[in-house]
Amino acid sequence: MRISTSKSESMVLNRKRVECTLRVGDEILPQVEEFKYLGVLFTSEGRMEREIDRRIGAASAVMRTLHGPVVVKRELSRKAKLSIYQSIYVPALTYGHELWVMTERTRSQVQVAKMSFLRRVAGLSLRDRVRSSVIREELGVGLGDKLKIYRYRNLRR
Repeated sequence: MRISTSKSESMVLNRKRVECTLRVGDEILPQVEEFKYLGVLFTSEGRMEREIDRRIGAASAVMRTLHGPVVVKRELSRKAKLSIYQSIYVPALTYGHELWVMTERTRSQVQVAKMSFLRRVAGLSLRDRVRSSVIREELGVGLGDKLKIYRYRNLRR
């Protein structure tokens, strides 16, 4: 097997910072604290908070892009907007979620990001002080804890 040392890096997974020298031939591979693989950010501490923040940022970028041409456009039906929500926004938000440790904080962050999009589809803002449950009911969107469903489905395999 050939290893391209110019393209290779090493990362030690440990809660504490650990120096580890990895040598391939005569070259020492640089050690990194974070590494992006298939679009998912891994850190040497094994925590996923930064990745979750990145996913929320990516979903926010999707929302900004879709805001004018889709979300506030009166010509589009709510059904079409919700279809775009399910097919574009939610996947951008939840990509790589199988690796996340689902704490209450994480679940809350994801729910807040989803509700941000749904409020705009409903034509509301936080100032309108309408409960999230009312908005979901009005739009016909469930609590949508699909993250749990995906996890259980993968456990059965």
